[in-house]
Amino acid sequence: MVGNCGDLVAFCLVFLTVVSGGSAWVGVNWGTMATHQIRPEKVVKMLKENGFTKLKLFDADELIMAALMGTDIQVMLAIPNNMLEKISNTPKAADSWVYENVTSYFFNGGVKIKYVAVGNEPFLKAYNGTFAKKTLPALKNIQTSLNKAGLSSKVKITVPFNADIYYSPDSNPVPSAGDFRPEMRDLTIEIIQFLYANNAPFTVNIYPFLSLYFNENFPFDFAFFDGKSKPLRDGKALYTNVFDANLDTLLWALDKAGYPDMEVLIGEIGWPTDGDKNANAKSARRFNFGLLKHALSGKGTPKRKGTIDLYLFSLIDENIKSVAPGNFERHWGVFEFDGKPKYELDLTGQHKEKGLIPVEGIKYLQKRWCILNPDVTDFDGLAGSIDYACTFSDCTSLGYGSSCNYLSLQGNASYAFNMYYQVNNQQGWSCDFSSLATITQKDPSQSGCQFPVMIASSSSLLLLHEEGLLCILKIALEVYIFVLILL
Repeated sequence: MVGNCGDLVAFCLVFLTVVSGGSAWVGVNWGTMATHQIRPEKVVKMLKENGFTKLKLFDADELIMAALMGTDIQVMLAIPNNMLEKISNTPKAADSWVYENVTSYFFNGGVKIKYVAVGNEPFLKAYNGTFAKKTLPALKNIQTSLNKAGLSSKVKITVPFNADIYYSPDSNPVPSAGDFRPEMRDLTIEIIQFLYANNAPFTVNIYPFLSLYFNENFPFDFAFFDGKSKPLRDGKALYTNVFDANLDTLLWALDKAGYPDMEVLIGEIGWPTDGDKNANAKSARRFNFGLLKHALSGKGTPKRKGTIDLYLFSLIDENIKSVAPGNFERHWGVFEFDGKPKYELDLTGQHKEKGLIPVEGIKYLQKRWCILNPDVTDFDGLAGSIDYACTFSDCTSLGYGSSCNYLSLQGNASYAFNMYYQVNNQQGWSCDFSSLATITQKDPSQSGCQFPVMIASSSSLLLLHEEGLLCILKIALEVYIFVLILL
């Protein structure tokens, strides 16, 4: 009758690990900024069934950590940026974090913690230096805490940087001219020195999709790995895709800093499937297939040969992520919000037609939708109602170039109303909008534009059961009154 128990997605990024020859692997990011989350044990079961053995999380969520206990999945735990100040100023805070989130899980049958990520893109230009001076002290305090816990040889520290930490000058835009941003160069090299001294990797997030998003004139094929666009020449090196050019820009910057052999991990890389004209499942599949084949082939880049260790971004869509960078931010998942694969993906990089196994046992809310009342003729206030619905739900699929961009005004209203209705667990009051909306049991989805029914959480199930009980009580009362009248 109704959807069943809550499905809690757990935190940020999951490592999918696949071995291709030697020790090559591919990871995946698991983010949980979603209103209706899949239960962690269901997600972990799916990871195991698909052969995902490396997981990167943005936080040490207790429910997720519990679900990971006893598995072979290696984990990277992240310390959120908002904790950097406290940890940088107070060694005891670092001790406490390590004890609660690393030591407590580090035992036979516990969680296989491999890395601790101190912050996430703390030197990002958009942060205007907010976390710059807190990162290295926090990194040092966490390392000291790991040393004291006797875990320094087993758990390595790192700092995931955004690719904007390095650049090539406009006067010579080739990888070999790469260097770190002048205003952050000294701080970045200090961090590199500390990581290197502790045998820890440099982690960087690279997004070829953004090259297209921010530059209308960017050659489309150059964002992928199978394109025929004009290659970029840098001396004797020839670049046929922007990923290699970007990564080698970093490698040249590390070379100039005196660390030519620094281990590098790709912390985030992927392609969104909605929210922009270039964001769709076809392009995402093309990019990720090409990426895995390239990364696991051992060919490497013109500057550094060998396999490339990376973490796909991301595992599951997140419908409450900030859309400040763009509407696509909520659509990076290889899986839909309910754990269904969006496309085939061969994790061995061999380009085989291989389907991914979905999350099993997902329960949904009732098959009912909130739409614009077809009998409405007065549309005064409709625009305000749509705006309100989209402010408190996710309407990114309605944006320019997105999957539902072609809908009529009425279709836009129905989509917005339904998203608000679903986010609020189909509660009756959430489908009113000054009498502009009505509930239907007929799926209003159109070709290419899905009107979703949300995952049922424990609270929503309780609500729906309460609604059912109220209905039964109401009917019983009416029957009782009817019988009294007859008597």
